[in-house]
Amino acid sequence: MTQHLAITMGDPAGIGPEIIVKSAARLKDRLNEGKLKLTIIGSGPALRLAEQQLGLDIEIPETEMEEADWPNLCFIQADAEGEPILPGRLSADGGRMAFKAIEKGVQLALSGKVGGIVTAPLNKEALNKAGFHYAGHTELLAELTGARGSVMMLAHGNMRVSHVTTHVALEDVPKRLTPERLRLVIDLTDKALKNLGIASPKIAVAALNPHAGEGGLFGRQDIDISAPTIAEALSDGLDIVGPVPGDTVFVKLRAGQYDAVIAMYHDQGHIPVKLLGFEIDPATGKWMDLSGVNITLGLPIVRTSVDHGTAFDIAGKGIANERSLIEAIEFAERLAADR
Repeated sequence: MTQHLAITMGDPAGIGPEIIVKSAARLKDRLNEGKLKLTIIGSGPALRLAEQQLGLDIEIPETEMEEADWPNLCFIQADAEGEPILPGRLSADGGRMAFKAIEKGVQLALSGKVGGIVTAPLNKEALNKAGFHYAGHTELLAELTGARGSVMMLAHGNMRVSHVTTHVALEDVPKRLTPERLRLVIDLTDKALKNLGIASPKIAVAALNPHAGEGGLFGRQDIDISAPTIAEALSDGLDIVGPVPGDTVFVKLRAGQYDAVIAMYHDQGHIPVKLLGFEIDPATGKWMDLSGVNITLGLPIVRTSVDHGTAFDIAGKGIANERSLIEAIEFAERLAADR
């Protein structure tokens, strides 16, 4: 079954335009054969500049939202252009264009015209500078779709990590660890794993405190909140363990003992996934490749994303790697097909 996905450009001043053009070129055969349809949403000038600079054998024709039938690969302008958006330059116009692209992508997905959206990176400072005060994609998408609770999951190979909290201060994490929130994350993680083809997923919940609280010496959240919630989920038929100390749970995940881990906060979950996802050149100390996908659970639409930022420092230089975007497209296809 052909999946039709929208790709939002993110901040046009970042590497979004470049990795989109590179991904379209790599997927050209599948697009030509009608096995995949991609609609790009963003800044036309930024996309054309990337096409020109890269010189790849790919054409992305522009169309309109109102058109009844779109080609297998096409582009929609997200909003009216303002001041020129230059590669690597943070601006309110870049943040505005990123927001409008996501807004249009959500509209298309909610209407059923596309099966899901794949997002290139935005810049949170530019987004807020444009007047859209969100901590990131996850919070923005939750509001645009009316989702009551959403969850961020990172995926790299067999490393799948969901998060109880994401973009909050570390001091606020314990306050946000509630039985209701933890159970929501558990249920959405279990459902997502089944949607990805894992019939009987095994999930581990990471501890919030060192040594899972060490009997209460280092805090009682793991004992008073996490343990009873995990026990309840276990009695409901889920295959779940925890709280497992954070210094060993990801080693066990990598070893295949679990299908996913639920992390308590942003860095606890992001660091192990990104440590394995970044490929570093030992001679130069620079990263050469990045693998990993960000999936938002709990939305009424499918949404996946690259697992990296706008990389303003290399934007417009033709050296950005498209691997994470390709993987995000592949994950979106699988999730959309299940729906």
